[in-house]
Amino acid sequence: MSQQRNLVVAQSGGPTPVINSSLLGVIEAARDSDRIGTVYGARHGIEGVLKEELLDLSAQAADETALLRFTPSAGSIGTCRYKLKAGQDEDFERVVEVLKAHDVGYFLYNGGNDSMDTANKIALLAHERGLDLVGVGIPKTIDNDVGDSQFKLIDHTPGYGSTAKYWMHMVQNANEENAGSCPADPVLVMQAMGRKIGFIPAAARLADPNREMPLQIYLAESPCTLARLADQVNDQLRRDGRCLVVISEGFDVGELGDVKDSFGHTAFSSSQMTVAQIVVNHLNQVGLAAKGAARGNVSGTDQRHSMAYASTVDLDEAYGVGRKAVELAAAGASGYMATILREPGPTYKIRYDKVPLADVANSERTFPAQWIAPSGHDVTDEFVRYARPLVGDEMVNLPMVDGRQRLARFEAIFAEKKLPEYVPQASRK
Repeated sequence: MSQQRNLVVAQSGGPTPVINSSLLGVIEAARDSDRIGTVYGARHGIEGVLKEELLDLSAQAADETALLRFTPSAGSIGTCRYKLKAGQDEDFERVVEVLKAHDVGYFLYNGGNDSMDTANKIALLAHERGLDLVGVGIPKTIDNDVGDSQFKLIDHTPGYGSTAKYWMHMVQNANEENAGSCPADPVLVMQAMGRKIGFIPAAARLADPNREMPLQIYLAESPCTLARLADQVNDQLRRDGRCLVVISEGFDVGELGDVKDSFGHTAFSSSQMTVAQIVVNHLNQVGLAAKGAARGNVSGTDQRHSMAYASTVDLDEAYGVGRKAVELAAAGASGYMATILREPGPTYKIRYDKVPLADVANSERTFPAQWIAPSGHDVTDEFVRYARPLVGDEMVNLPMVDGRQRLARFEAIFAEKKLPEYVPQASRK
C-alpha cells in the first residue's frame, strides 16, 4: 500500500468507561501515519458499515476529539450487538462492497470475543475477494474474558480495570453504610455483572485486601445452594453482626425469566427477576441470625459508564492498545488483534503486542480455579496481586462546565453514500 487508504473503525458489544480512549488512540495514531487517509467511524458498529453510515472522524474539531479520553461508553460512534453469522452471505458481501466503495484499506474492530470473530471473518473474506484490506482487532470488555486462562494471549482487557475500580469503591462505601445501619439492615446483597466469568464480582476484594470487612463474594464459577449461602451468611452474622454479599448476576439461583440478546447471551438487567432479589427474598424468608432484614442493590449499566471511577491506568492502556492497532494495520499485519501483555517481575509493567485473531475469535477466558478461596465465597491473594495494579492509585480528573461533565460531541459529518440503501439480513421481517 504505497498510497494512502482510508480506515474504518467500529465498535461492538457492551461499552466500557475507556472505549473512547481506544478510539482516541486510533484517531491520533492514524493522523500520524503517512499510510492512512481519512478515518471513518462506523455508526453503531458493523451495522454502520452495512448501512454505509460512516462518520468522518478526521473532520472533527481537535478539542472535541481530545475529550474522548473523558467520555465514557460508546456514544461517540456507537456500538451494536449485531453479529455476522454463517449464512448471512449478503451481509458479508455488502461489507466488502462498502469498504471498497470508500477506498478503505484498513478495518479495525473494537470489541470482545464475538467482535474478534467478526474482524477475522471480514479480513478473510476481503482476502478471498481480492480486496486490499487489513483487518485488525482491538480488545475491549469489562468482563475480562477475552483470551486464555494462562494469560498468554492477553493479560487483561481494556475496560476491566475501570469496572474493578468501580466495585472497589462501591464496596468501600457500602461497608460504611452497612456498619452504620446494621441494627436494622444487617445484610446487604450487591449484584455485579458477569454472566459466567467472575472477574467483576471478584474485584470486590480490592476494597478489603486485608479481609477486615464481613464480606462474602459469590462467583458463578463456585455455585452453592441457597440454603448453604444462607447458612454462610448467618455464620457471618453470628461472628460480626452484619454481612456484605457481592454476587455475580450469573450465579445459579434457578429460573430468572431470562431475556436473550442477539448473541444469545442472557441480558440479566432485562430479565424478570434478579439474582440479588432472589437471594434477599430467601434470606428474609428463612430468617437471619441477627435482628433486621436483608436488603439488595443491583448495579446496572453504571458499571460500564461511571466515568468518575475510571482507572487512569485503564485509560492509558486503552489508548495505547488503540495506537498499537493502527501501527499493526499500517504495517500490513492483517488478521491480528493488538494485545496487552504483562512483563514478569514484582513491578507492574506491560507491553503492547499482537496475537492472531483466529486464536482469540470466540475465545472465552475463565476465572482461574486456583484464585477461588477454599471457602468458595472469596478470592485469593493471588487474584488481588493480579488485579490491584489495574485500578491505579488516583481518581480521574474530569473536565467540568457549570458543574457538569464536558463530554465529546462530534458533528454529524458523514461520508457521502455511494451505494443503494441496504437493510441488514437479520433486521428484515
